[in-house]
Amino acid sequence: MREYWNSFASLLGVLAFCQSLLQLIFPPQLRFLCLKFFNRIFHLFSSYCYFDITEIDGVNTNELYNAVQLYLSSFVSINGSRLSLTRALNSSAITFGLSNNDCIVDTFSGVTAIPDLFLRPLPEEKRGFTLRIKKKNKSLILDSYLDYIMERSNEIRRKNQDRLLYTNSRGGSLDSRGHPWESVPFKHPSTFDTLAMHPQKKQEIMDDLEDFANGQSFYQKTGRAWKRGYLLYGPPGTGKSSMIAAMANYLSYDIYDLELTEVHNNSELRKLLMKTSSKSIIVIEDIDCSVNLTNRKKNNKRNYCDPEVRCGSGSACGGEDGGNSITLSGLLNFTDGLWSCCGSERIFVFTTNHIEKLDPALLRSGRMDMHIYMSYCSYHALKILLKNYLGYEESDLDYHVLKELSDVVDKAEMTPADISEVLIC
Repeated sequence: MREYWNSFASLLGVLAFCQSLLQLIFPPQLRFLCLKFFNRIFHLFSSYCYFDITEIDGVNTNELYNAVQLYLSSFVSINGSRLSLTRALNSSAITFGLSNNDCIVDTFSGVTAIPDLFLRPLPEEKRGFTLRIKKKNKSLILDSYLDYIMERSNEIRRKNQDRLLYTNSRGGSLDSRGHPWESVPFKHPSTFDTLAMHPQKKQEIMDDLEDFANGQSFYQKTGRAWKRGYLLYGPPGTGKSSMIAAMANYLSYDIYDLELTEVHNNSELRKLLMKTSSKSIIVIEDIDCSVNLTNRKKNNKRNYCDPEVRCGSGSACGGEDGGNSITLSGLLNFTDGLWSCCGSERIFVFTTNHIEKLDPALLRSGRMDMHIYMSYCSYHALKILLKNYLGYEESDLDYHVLKELSDVVDKAEMTPADISEVLIC
């Protein structure tokens, strides 16, 4: 048996020598074919199989790559021999990662797997992991280990990883890694505990979010895309942005702040959607002011300004080649069409100060499943603001003062933002 292994090792050594020799003697095209042939022979005799997990899969972001990266960072600081350290701008957390060509050993159900991070010398400089396992354990790894990594990474992400706020400041154009979004750490402190709203109404929203986050089996059973839409409407200053931040903090989701004025057409809109990740909230604020989508029967080439008004160049603002060409149908497909299914566990949030200006097609169930009216400050909201800013509990205030506040606050029609400014002073 020992002689057999010695012969096999000698064969591998000869193959490695031949590969080096080919690079010096043969022209590039013939060299490529010969290397391919020897690689096939090498893998044929090898007891290992290899799986590449690239960062980008075609035009889509590979969620498995992100999961493996996060999974490895949870223990690479202890086991890794050569580490890369990163710290995002305005972030308090340091992320550990594997340096190029380094590897780390992981064990799952008694099986040893070696994920090896490397930078591929491709034109687009794609990054990826290589997972090496023994061929006899292939079925176990594919069936269980990768699912375990996905679940573990989700737990780590919810507990430790900084949430991110994304913006499409470049419109739909891609960076060198094929990403149209730019991100910063999301540090908004708003929670449902500090949100100035009636407690019963807040609880209804929290229950709805919880049902959504835990509803994967329900959505699969009913054949529905795992997404949900919320419409926040009401006067300015009533806490719509704070509500979005509270939702993100409650679910530990990232936020994609979609600026429609930076998007030139429906194609770019779809591209942005395809590059969003699961467990995220996609926000379009002030939808009534972003683009003209109020009437499908009118010319859908209209843009932000009146087509009768001439721009400096002399052409109409809403012309064929000028301005923005996002249509209502493109936006509807973005939220509820076939393209909205390119991902899972995503929440769409629209905000508006004037719900009456929106097309009814945007408001129906399946697009905006829950309409949340952000009202003027109520008595219950006022008590929360008094606790947030002054530290006063209801029991700390005189009964007559509370009675007078309850009689006045509804008539005053002041927003939580207005009252907050008064309490700061």
